[in-house]
Amino acid sequence: MKPVKFLVSESRNVLVSHTGMAMVGALLGGTKFGRRVDAVDRKGCRNGRIPDRDIQAAMIGLLCLAKPDFAAIEGFRDDMCFKQSVGIKRMPSEETLRQRLDETGVANEEIILETSAEMVKRFAPAISPCWGDMAPLDLDVSPFDNSGSKKEGVGWTYKKVVGYAPNFAYLGAEGYTVNAELRKGTQHCQKGTPEFLKRSLELAGLITDREILVRMDSGNDDIKNIDVCRKAKAHWIVKRNLRKESPDEWLTEAQAFGTWSHPREGKEVYRGETHRERDGKLLRVIFEVTRRTVAADGQLLLVPEIEIDTYWSDLNATPEEIIALYRDHGTSEQFHSELKTDMDLERLPSGKFDTNALVLQLAVIAYNILRLMGQSSLTLQAFLPNDLKAPMRKKVKRRRLRSVIQDMMYIAAQLVYHGRKWGLAFGRGNPWLPVWSETYAAFCYS
Repeated sequence: MKPVKFLVSESRNVLVSHTGMAMVGALLGGTKFGRRVDAVDRKGCRNGRIPDRDIQAAMIGLLCLAKPDFAAIEGFRDDMCFKQSVGIKRMPSEETLRQRLDETGVANEEIILETSAEMVKRFAPAISPCWGDMAPLDLDVSPFDNSGSKKEGVGWTYKKVVGYAPNFAYLGAEGYTVNAELRKGTQHCQKGTPEFLKRSLELAGLITDREILVRMDSGNDDIKNIDVCRKAKAHWIVKRNLRKESPDEWLTEAQAFGTWSHPREGKEVYRGETHRERDGKLLRVIFEVTRRTVAADGQLLLVPEIEIDTYWSDLNATPEEIIALYRDHGTSEQFHSELKTDMDLERLPSGKFDTNALVLQLAVIAYNILRLMGQSSLTLQAFLPNDLKAPMRKKVKRRRLRSVIQDMMYIAAQLVYHGRKWGLAFGRGNPWLPVWSETYAAFCYS
């Protein structure tokens, strides 16, 4: 059969490809974001200027479409679907968007983070625990590669790239972003972390009443972080920085007090617990010591390899459970990846540090909007008849943001205005329409 030769024509109907913006508007409309932003005293603003709420809502919309560049707004200047969905009276130009975000800087940081927490609390189907009834709060630094740029604040990061080193806090197994802080590339990961952790725990408390389990890597092995957790009545697992501790001494102690296992020929693993003094305080330490005399490919080793992993923790759990819980902390690397690649946010759009910090804060809201869309669609799909369920390759507990953007943000429809009401007319047979409409209704009437 030969390929069909299509006749190309122009329709009088207004067609849009990004109907997911309706959900963005529904979620933002369920918060006090606009009123709180407009309430900020903006001295020196000229009458008739586009309000701050419209500027920042426009940027959130672009971020949800994975278009973080200011120039992308030009493609939506006359887009009625974008404007009506998010409630924007007048769309800004590229220059206006850039200038107004430059003026705002980090002034609205608390409003943005509290709005994000308010939105997650109201619309999230669940905050899944990781152990018992405890919800994980994962803190980690993830460098943004901005090589080849001369942006303010970029520097040589520990990943050996030139860029920024922002800090993030994610809540629950779903990975809702609680807090994000843009940092200079040369800043050490522990600098400012106690304050960041304290604020993250406060924001997590606005979202859930569950006990919190803080998980951090060895770069944050500092007693100040543990003190913050204690004051907030949160539990913790912090990987220890071995510093100058001897691997041979750890192996001797592990062989004496640990539980031995033999996963394969030439590999011995010892797990157990002990105590170490830190700044005058006796803390519980979980250890996992691995001794290899044969490599995984069967090669005999002339000198045995000794690998030491130790953790501070106050959990009343077995060493095996604590080690497994910390390994699950590695899931936060996927959340970083979704921010940097799925939302295309790694190369921040401005040359000014404070403006990029604001964009990253607004990305917290956009990230959580996309996460809420994905998790809510999974929950609601379970209640649909089999013939109305959207096609998914396999059963999953969390939808990646790229899939949400492709399947739910970019669904084409006809934009309809009739009887002073706006509507979206989808094509017949769209497999995602039942899930999309159920999710949208849940956001509108929650």
